[in-house]
Amino acid sequence: MGEIVFFDVETTAPAGEGRRLQLLEFGAMLVCPRKLTEVESYCTLIRPADLSAVATKRCSGITREAVAAAPTFEEVADRIFGILNGRVWAGHNIQRFDCHRIKEAFADIGRPPPEPKGLIDSLAILTHGFGRRAGDLKMATLASYFGLGQQKHRSLDDVRMNLEVLKNCATVLLLESSLPQVFPNRSLGNLGMVTRSRANGRSCGVEDCRKSPQPASPVIHRASPYKKDNIRKVMERAKEALSSARGAAPLNTLLRHSRSLLR
Repeated sequence: MGEIVFFDVETTAPAGEGRRLQLLEFGAMLVCPRKLTEVESYCTLIRPADLSAVATKRCSGITREAVAAAPTFEEVADRIFGILNGRVWAGHNIQRFDCHRIKEAFADIGRPPPEPKGLIDSLAILTHGFGRRAGDLKMATLASYFGLGQQKHRSLDDVRMNLEVLKNCATVLLLESSLPQVFPNRSLGNLGMVTRSRANGRSCGVEDCRKSPQPASPVIHRASPYKKDNIRKVMERAKEALSSARGAAPLNTLLRHSRSLLR
């Protein structure tokens, strides 16, 4: 099973036609594919070529002064390449945004970009497998739905939140598939979110603004949301069911029964 690296980039805001987004921060977390636990992490601010394009990002604390003292992308490119190359890439809306920004950054310094072994885009997972039961598909909304706190819009914090969101989604889907008489399926649609790629133009599209993601498919499967006062009960029952399993840790049981999510 290939190693999984969850990653996220923060960029300057769109600033008019013809002006490209510039990287301000890169954060990544290497995850054990069997236990979905953090193995190691790396995060760095990045000094863009044009500091005048940097405005203080709301809720993040990334300021012009902070990035002015940061290394350039060229100075951290080797480390980023080593983290990403040859691994399964995972993240929220990375197929349309993050991997394209990485490809651009390496092109700017005249180097070939890292190549993924595969892509796991949680936006595609939630679009086709989880539906709109939690509202829109923004990370901040999903985090609020599962009681994970407020999104900080910092790369490594968002990466860790992304993993927790996926774990919570997997738990709900496990309950619905294992105990349909108790937890009826609230969403229709197929799971199929891993795309094999060689990091070419077909696998990494362009999106003007990642903070308002658009699902890859125009077909939206509507789902009936759980009531807010019931979602905690759902999660607690899941934990109890998993904890009572014999011969396997709760998380391993969850992964075995929800393998379709990570297929």
